[in-house]
Amino acid sequence: MQVQPYLFFDGRCEEAIRFYEKALGAKVEVLMRNSDSPEPHPPGMLPPGSENKVMHATVKIGDSTVFMSDGMCSGAVKFEGFSLSLDFTKDEDVDRYFNILVEGGEANMPPGKTFFASRFAMVKDQFGMHWMLIVPAQM
Repeated sequence: MQVQPYLFFDGRCEEAIRFYEKALGAKVEVLMRNSDSPEPHPPGMLPPGSENKVMHATVKIGDSTVFMSDGMCSGAVKFEGFSLSLDFTKDEDVDRYFNILVEGGEANMPPGKTFFASRFAMVKDQFGMHWMLIVPAQM
């Protein structure tokens, strides 16, 4: 069994993918648009003009795979109740990626030392995605 995150950007998926490519070195493995669907969408499922929106994308971030989509293109992105965690081996990487992800977003917890990490930070990016960045402490 495997847990696979599937993120719905409600119309901003391609923009998010391009940002994560630059910010995190993400690599797109699959990108399928609504117009690429082998079967027609049920009537009224997608708003007019969303034919070129992302129906499904498979994106590698580091060693992890994340699925992404524009979903129903409602424009109401809500990433609540979870965060994606980026684990590093060097403290300076936490600072570097925090500074990249916080642009246009907000700092929830600036980088610092904690009892469980030599460096830890929390940030909400410009798409509303919550991230935790950590170099775990030696226990």
